[in-house]
Amino acid sequence: MKPYPISLEISGPTAMWTRPDTGDAPVSYPVPTWSAAKGIFESVVRIETAEIVPTMVEVCAPVVYHNYVTNYGGPLRKSAVMPNGSYQLLATVIINVCYRIYAEIRPAEHKRPLSEKALQQKNKGFNDRHACQEIFNRRLKQGQCHDIPFLGWREFAPDYFGDFREHTKVDKNINVILPSFLFSVFELSGNKKPIFKQDVEIKNGRLEYVE
Repeated sequence: MKPYPISLEISGPTAMWTRPDTGDAPVSYPVPTWSAAKGIFESVVRIETAEIVPTMVEVCAPVVYHNYVTNYGGPLRKSAVMPNGSYQLLATVIINVCYRIYAEIRPAEHKRPLSEKALQQKNKGFNDRHACQEIFNRRLKQGQCHDIPFLGWREFAPDYFGDFREHTKVDKNINVILPSFLFSVFELSGNKKPIFKQDVEIKNGRLEYVE
């Protein structure tokens, strides 16, 4: 099967790739999870019959942790305890981040019903993976997207996303083993089914997502 690779660079002042095992005072992973990387790509392009599968992330800035405090007043707040107030959330985020993320475009494996347009294109032999690659590269170059990509939490917007910049270099001094790393939260069908990987290695600033 012919490969259809895509890639992008994204950076920003703050990122939060939440480790589920850190509880009420969440701490960030040093790199985006597979699901988060997939969401960044899909903020640029989505095609029903093609699937964007993240394959690798490169860290292009030192990993610097920083304390972050915000007030939460959303639906998960325990209203019986705090009926009129917000919950103060303490978190450990990372700052001044920069990543290069890589992915492949593969045939979609989900079983969701396709739209009439997608069915017509599929019956005509439409090369959806090539089209997805072309649309992605064009939209990325023009700075277009369906939704503004974000760095873990939606309030953490990037200060850059697009093609690789010449001055950006992979930080090969970063070598970390993550004992437990959240790979994905949902199945392709949309059902919630968290998947964790053990002893995942960031080697010379690079982590390869393993399916």
